[in-house]
Amino acid sequence: MSRIAGTLVLASLALAGCGMQGRPQLTPVGDVIPAGVTLAGRWQLRAEGDEAERRIRESEHKSSGGMEDVVAPARRDRSRRGADGPSVYVFLRTGNTLKITQTPYGLFISFDRSVVEEYRFREHRPVNVGPIEADRASGWQDGKYLIRTLDSEGTLLQETYALEAGGEVLVRSVSVVYGEEETLSLRQVFDRLD
Repeated sequence: MSRIAGTLVLASLALAGCGMQGRPQLTPVGDVIPAGVTLAGRWQLRAEGDEAERRIRESEHKSSGGMEDVVAPARRDRSRRGADGPSVYVFLRTGNTLKITQTPYGLFISFDRSVVEEYRFREHRPVNVGPIEADRASGWQDGKYLIRTLDSEGTLLQETYALEAGGEVLVRSVSVVYGEEETLSLRQVFDRLD
């Protein structure tokens, strides 16, 4: 009897380990600010960036349920996933103008003066928007600021901010990946205003 119980315990531990290995995990990102690199300033999205802006807003809209009517929870079974997309999209912010404040410990990014996101260097913490939770890691990597947000379904939102043209241009790259499928990939270019 004890031999069977021991075998069952080992089998259940092995299965639990396999389940945990299948789900992606985030690890902390670099901890050193590159010498002389500051993303601080006010930035204006270039006109050709309107298409990227539209795609981000469309993704946000779909993931939040779009224009669906509000239905009482008892009549509708909604999971944490939005109507047409992963919940990680609720963590994706956008704007035509950015104001970035950089301190020795983190970044504060204001999108069109309406939403401010805080990113602490080498952070690895849970984040939430209302009831939707995700895991976030961010920090400096190869002279760029990298932000990774992983939702409970295993969808990864990855953003990078990098300077070009002697610090006069800010390039933001955004991708959303679920499993092997990249569901969003875009690049936004901002010019320095000050």
